[in-house]
Parts: sequence; C-alpha cells; structure tokens
Amino acid sequence: MQGGKKVWYFADGYLPEKVDNGGMVAHEALMLFNTAEKDSPVTIDVYFSDREPIKGIKVTAPAEKVVSLRLDLPSDMDGVEIPLLTQYALRITSELPIVCQFGRLDTTQNAMSYYVGVGFAE
Repeated sequence: MQGGKKVWYFADGYLPEKVDNGGMVAHEALMLFNTAEKDSPVTIDVYFSDREPIKGIKVTAPAEKVVSLRLDLPSDMDGVEIPLLTQYALRITSELPIVCQFGRLDTTQNAMSYYVGVGFAE
C-alpha cells in the first residue's frame, strides 16, 4: 500500500541565523518519504512575503526511502539558495503520493531547540 499525498504546504519557513554555539548547525530540513517502488519526481516552490516566488526546484523522492533536504544548502535544493532570516512558505508537488515533514533546528540560544512545522496536504 502506498501512502501520502501529492501536494504539501508548509507556511512557516524562516532559516535561523548561523551562530557558533556548539557542534550543531542551525538549519531547516524537509523530509520526503516515498513508500512507492519507484522514484517520484518532486517540485518545490518557495513563496516569500517580500519578493517574487522561486518556482520549479527539482528534486527526487527515491523509491522506498526517506531523504532529508537541508533547506540552507543549495546543493540539496537544485542550486537554489533560500536567504537566511527571511519569512517563506513551501509548496511541494510530487508525481506520486509521498509523506513530507518540515523541521527547524535553532541553535541561536544556549538551549537549542528543534521543532516540526505542521503541514497541510491535499
């Protein structure tokens, strides 16, 4: 049985500032979980409050695997750089149903925090 949805939305993106506060690096990540027996092409669109969107970022959700995309690493985002300290939202569109999860690691304080952003799927 294949689970998930083809379209996902995450409204609360905001890449944290990079600070030297131990071994962990502040970042946001998007996890793509594909239970299908074949890879699924995925398109990511990034929307901002103060500029035009970046549309058409191409990635792959590999068959029967989970992949974590670091949103602060252009190498994980088809060469696209999302600016730090800028409000953004994501729309993820997959050819096959997948499960998506969004998380942020904030190390800007001594007590680092990790939280998961709630998404909407259709």
